[in-house]
Amino acid sequence: MTTQRNQSDGRATFSRDRRGAFMMRKVCPAFLLLAICAALAGGCGKAHQVDAAAEAPTVAVVKVTRQNLGSQLEIASELEPFQEINVYAKVSGYIQKLYVDWGTHVRQGQLLAVLEVPELQQQLQQDEAAVHKGESDVQRAQEEINRSEAEYKVAHLSSTRLADVQKSQPGLVAQQDLDTIQGKDLQASAGMSAAKDSLASAQQALLGAKAALEKDRAMFDYARITAPFDGVVTEIDAYTGALLPAGTSSNKDQTLCKLSQNDLLRLVIPVPERAVPDIHIGESISVQVSTLNRTSPGKIVRVSGQIDPQTRTMHTEVQVPNPKYELVPGMYASVRIPLHTAQNVLAVPVQAVQSSGEGTGSVLVVDNNHKIEKQSVTLGAQTATLVEITSGLKENDLVVFGEQGQYQAGQVVVPKIVDISE
Repeated sequence: MTTQRNQSDGRATFSRDRRGAFMMRKVCPAFLLLAICAALAGGCGKAHQVDAAAEAPTVAVVKVTRQNLGSQLEIASELEPFQEINVYAKVSGYIQKLYVDWGTHVRQGQLLAVLEVPELQQQLQQDEAAVHKGESDVQRAQEEINRSEAEYKVAHLSSTRLADVQKSQPGLVAQQDLDTIQGKDLQASAGMSAAKDSLASAQQALLGAKAALEKDRAMFDYARITAPFDGVVTEIDAYTGALLPAGTSSNKDQTLCKLSQNDLLRLVIPVPERAVPDIHIGESISVQVSTLNRTSPGKIVRVSGQIDPQTRTMHTEVQVPNPKYELVPGMYASVRIPLHTAQNVLAVPVQAVQSSGEGTGSVLVVDNNHKIEKQSVTLGAQTATLVEITSGLKENDLVVFGEQGQYQAGQVVVPKIVDISE
């Protein structure tokens, strides 16, 4: 029985083993298939994650930080004389004496050259003679008036007396005598009037002669060419003996010299439109002359008050004193003009902002999931390297530094913070 039981148990066990084996033969292929699929699925997911991380590009980013923005506008330009002219002759003549040469420093009113103008000298002599003749004519006319007045007084007195006698004693004086004396009275009166007219005419002729004399004297004075202001003769165009034509509007070819006022210089700078509100007349600025390795004081003295529509700049003049003539016109100089400042404001590098004009722009922000988002921002003060963000970002945000066109919103990236101060 035991044996049987054992056998029975053995058979039972065998049966169970066979059934179990049978079951295993039926279950094992399905289980293995599921296990293999699960393993493959798990492997594929990990491989996909690894591939996605491996394909994400590394992007240079910067943090949005608070900065003190203060900028200076540096512009280089060319020093110019305060004023510069070509010296012409007013009258045509030969240079008799020349008192200046290249580089001569002159004072206002100093004689530069003397011209020889013989025809003007002759004209002056004629004018003086005409004045003397006019004075003689006036004197003669005055004497004629005196004579005419004397004759008139005698004739008028005689006529008056005879008329009174005729009234008091009619018939005592013949009417013919009375008419004769009255006619002489009228004749004397007319002669006196004619003498006065002759005097007036002689006086007018004298005034004309004097005016001609003054005119020719003024023209003759132009034969002495003088300096109109303190300056330096920077060019000589004619020498002793040369003929200088009169400098009229139709004849401006031949000059005596070029005169420049160099004790005070101009520095004309084109100020960009964005910096125009920060330009103030009377403001003192530094003028750096690299050629001499020195800095000179300057002052903003005048502006055009209008933006050039082609260059979008405003004509601005800086006045630079040059009492020792150390600065020379033509040298290049640069000025630094302080512009608007902003304290403790959010700022990013200008390379991180794509400006759209009128104080607005956009940036690419990298969020906590390393995804790129395009963000509109409002811009404020700007320096050469930084720009103020007045809205659209907060402190410590990460923004893409550099070219933005190669990235798209929603793209996964690997941010790498760069230090732009290096």
